[in-house]
Amino acid sequence: MELGLGFVGSLFLLALPLLLWFLFPRRAHPTHPPSASYSVIPKAYPLFGSIFSIAANKHRRVLWIADILHRSPSSTFTLHRSLGSRQVFTANPAVVQHILKTQFPIYHKGYTLHRALGDFLGNGIFNADGDTWKFQRQLSSHQFNTRSLRKFVETVVDTELSDRLVPILSSTAAGDSSPAVLDFQDILQRFTFDNICRIAFGFDPAYLLPSLPETKFARAFEEGTKLSSERFNAAIPLVWKIKKLFNIGSEKQLRMAISEVRGLAKRIVREKKQELREKKQELREKASLDSVDLLSRFLNSGISDEDFVTDIVISFILAGRDTTSAALTWFFWLLSKHPNVEKEIVKEIKEKSDGPVYDEVKDMVYTHAALCESMRLYPPVPVDTKEAATDDVLPDGTFVKKGTRVAYHVYAMGRSEKLWGSDWAKFRPERWLKVAEGPDDVEGTKWKFVQMDPFMYPVFQAGPRVCLGKEMAFLQMKRIVGGVLRRFKVVPVAAEGEEPVYIAHLTSLMKNGFPVRIEKRRDITIN
Repeated sequence: MELGLGFVGSLFLLALPLLLWFLFPRRAHPTHPPSASYSVIPKAYPLFGSIFSIAANKHRRVLWIADILHRSPSSTFTLHRSLGSRQVFTANPAVVQHILKTQFPIYHKGYTLHRALGDFLGNGIFNADGDTWKFQRQLSSHQFNTRSLRKFVETVVDTELSDRLVPILSSTAAGDSSPAVLDFQDILQRFTFDNICRIAFGFDPAYLLPSLPETKFARAFEEGTKLSSERFNAAIPLVWKIKKLFNIGSEKQLRMAISEVRGLAKRIVREKKQELREKKQELREKASLDSVDLLSRFLNSGISDEDFVTDIVISFILAGRDTTSAALTWFFWLLSKHPNVEKEIVKEIKEKSDGPVYDEVKDMVYTHAALCESMRLYPPVPVDTKEAATDDVLPDGTFVKKGTRVAYHVYAMGRSEKLWGSDWAKFRPERWLKVAEGPDDVEGTKWKFVQMDPFMYPVFQAGPRVCLGKEMAFLQMKRIVGGVLRRFKVVPVAAEGEEPVYIAHLTSLMKNGFPVRIEKRRDITIN
């Protein structure tokens, strides 16, 4: 049967070019820029929907949808998928507020996303709905609001920074390591993976070492993320479902990756439970939980089901590893193109480098604004999707049938002239700042941060599902920025005028990495 199925699939692939030939006659090359030629709402065909346009733009899916949204008067349009399925995309803040807050009870993660990501994420908080989500949200919210967790995060970040990242960058800058060019995206992914695993599990994968080792857990996690994302964005979901049924191709690879990730995660959970049993009295007597990871906190709260806590922690690793490294990769690239912004940040680092860690990052107002501005242009999660539990009508008049996916396009919103004005393309941290004047402003700083409408800037979601780790993410990012920029300059090796390509799985990436040279900074005094 597997052979027969493969034969049918092969026939379909051979017939597809012929079908495309009849559906899309050859035309003269357009004289306008390529992006504009793809920006009309794609034509839909019976049964097939717009799968041919979807397939043709697979390599630039995020940019393609953004182009269409920018040309839509309502900043909303409906994409027809195969077999009558539809998906609504929007870059309209009123619609975003509608689905994330006003009508939150009827817009869930939904069956489609849960089916695609469930094997990897299980019923973790980012893949759950209803009572399961509410319980995890309450449990996690309590932990994320504790001062002890913040202190633990500070300790882990500073240790990883001082013991691993800075020595590697110092060695590269001094010419002691080979090659002299680093893939900074890979370095940041290794840093954040070690960091979040220690915070979530109390487990150190030792991924950021001078030898830049390959580790099974890290690679399996990356593979699981990538293949699960491809499932969710598949033009014809039936294809991956058939592959899964027969355990072939990408589905076989995904099964192996999931087995590695969840296998190690469960071993860690069991070992942690045994460790806590042995140290129960010691922990009971300990006044503070400054050294306790999230897994230990959940287990200490009475949650003992291995699958449940494994799902929660894997979700936190996904969020903490990929989003933070993605945000920082694009941030350092933007700084290299805007020396005036880098100079202002370095100046702020020098001014705030005395005193406790938390006070330092809290007062880095300009750096905070620059990070927000970077994530406006290059959001770590470019698109987020909900599914309607009932029929609904969006504020712009779009009818949404029960079961329809509605996606708010964060990337398109951050680049919308309607929302950000004629200078939307400029990297300008000052749009997030105003001159500090009042008695409540931070002493010694000239800037005060200005909050934006979260439904216009849903980088951390908004409404009841707003990101719990937002403050933790900013703490980590500002510590990394301060630790790197006070000592080094990050210099891209790409040719002048050459820009990296923005791609996305579940989170964004810089295609082919971010090759850089590291130079020791000479324009700041290090105490």
